[in-house]
Amino acid sequence: MIAYVEGRLAHVSEQAIIVVTDGGVGYEMEVSARTRQGLPQVGGRVSLFTTLLVREDMLRLCAFETVEERSTFDLLTSIPKVGPKLALGILSLYRPAELRRIVAEADVTSLTAVSGVGKRLGETVCRELAYKFKMEESAQMVAEQGGVGSVYHSVLDGLKGLGYSENECASVLQDVLRAQPDLDVASALRAVLQELGRRK
Repeated sequence: MIAYVEGRLAHVSEQAIIVVTDGGVGYEMEVSARTRQGLPQVGGRVSLFTTLLVREDMLRLCAFETVEERSTFDLLTSIPKVGPKLALGILSLYRPAELRRIVAEADVTSLTAVSGVGKRLGETVCRELAYKFKMEESAQMVAEQGGVGSVYHSVLDGLKGLGYSENECASVLQDVLRAQPDLDVASALRAVLQELGRRK
């Protein structure tokens, strides 16, 4: 996994940038318009957080100015019909904090200002991100409480906070912890939510 690239900015185009590391390796990376605008002139030093997308026919490396932007990109690309190009388009127009406000207000109109986002897709993005943001916040909350009580009870409390009943999630949680007993609270919560999502 390539998570961070630091080096000299060798090339900038509308589609991608190339950064050459001190070891002489050049990485071509796609970036949002906002990240591109914050870059130095060609030849300057850059430090970028990255995510590697693996597809059947190609590898795509996308780069971001902040960890928050990268995390938001990862959430966006986990939504059906939102690929890397569209996710970068959304982040070109809105900062992560602005996107959170849009989602909190269910402001579909602002999302449709992004090229390629119609009303129906905008509604889907708002709905999916609202759930994912809530899940993220819950994972953070139970992680901070991880030292109090067992992982099992901390995760169970987090799931209840997300609206799940104990009946529907307790057996799944037990299965997850039985298979992976060393998971911390946040990792266990994510694993249970993924399994519950598959069973829907």
